[in-house]
Amino acid sequence: MLCRRLRYSLVPLVLIAALALLVLRSRLGIGSPSAELLRAWFRTPEIRPTLISRLAEPCPNAPFLLPSEGFVGFLYADPTAPYTPFAPHTGIDIFGDGAPGTVPVYAAYDGYLTRLPEWRSTVIIRHPSDPLQPERQIWTYYTHMASENGVQSYIVDDFPPGTSEKFVKRGTLLGYQGLYSGAPYRIGLHVHFSIVLSAPDGSFRNETHIGNTLDPSPYLGFNVDARRQPTLPVRCGS
Repeated sequence: MLCRRLRYSLVPLVLIAALALLVLRSRLGIGSPSAELLRAWFRTPEIRPTLISRLAEPCPNAPFLLPSEGFVGFLYADPTAPYTPFAPHTGIDIFGDGAPGTVPVYAAYDGYLTRLPEWRSTVIIRHPSDPLQPERQIWTYYTHMASENGVQSYIVDDFPPGTSEKFVKRGTLLGYQGLYSGAPYRIGLHVHFSIVLSAPDGSFRNETHIGNTLDPSPYLGFNVDARRQPTLPVRCGS
């Protein structure tokens, strides 16, 4: 009887220990193939040219253009802090080498652009027909295109707040990488890009939940899924 009680009492402790280990792994970047290179990107700027992906055109047989030039540092489903295994990264972060407001961000694919009135640094593009599954609608999402304090937007003047359903072609200039996060922590210069599923009513779903997003890998033509240990820096076909 005593052994049984001890066994049951140990179960919560084991679960707590497992949870702590997962959180510790995420904080240290263990399990993310990009964590060490991302630290090097910020600590050793002279290595940046070796990490940058420069793709002026989509990869062969891939529909989407990589929307900006830079190091694809945070990956899809990445558990590196501030993300966790329970709330991993929902897209990719492309870190540009330049001053805020100078590294261009382009539309990944043809579609209809919206910028809600309250969006300082963000646009989203509706794609009525997913190029990989034409029967469904998807969205692409681009954010952090503003100064650190959010006062200066780096989105181009063609897309002022309140823009709705404005058609853009793949490669259209949307804005420039920035530092605005809307959160208490600071971020490095980058643009966050994700592919978002439609809700039943045709609107876009909440991009912060990974279940509402898609792995960008097949759309871009290279592996950016942290769970599949991609080769970095990303290259077509890798």
